[in-house]
Amino acid sequence: LPDVGEIYSRLLDHRPVIQGEIRYFIKEFEEKRGLRELRVLENLKSTISETNEHVLPKCEQAMRDRLNEVCERLQAANARISRLQEREHEVRKVK
Repeated sequence: LPDVGEIYSRLLDHRPVIQGEIRYFIKEFEEKRGLRELRVLENLKSTISETNEHVLPKCEQAMRDRLNEVCERLQAANARISRLQEREHEVRKVK
């Protein structure tokens, strides 16, 4: 019967092999992939900081400048349209 137990464990009990594979995978993941992921996260953090500190303020200022310019042009166009409407109204009164 001891031989049957050994045969059973070698043929059907895969836990030791699977546990060894799991330990190997975790070790490889933590050592290799973990460092790679850490570098990716550090690069991402650097990019986000650069964006928040430099790119975003420049974009906001450019947007404000353009928005002010657009508002000024719209006000000028609105004033011209109002003058044209007044002239049209005056022409209709005369007729």
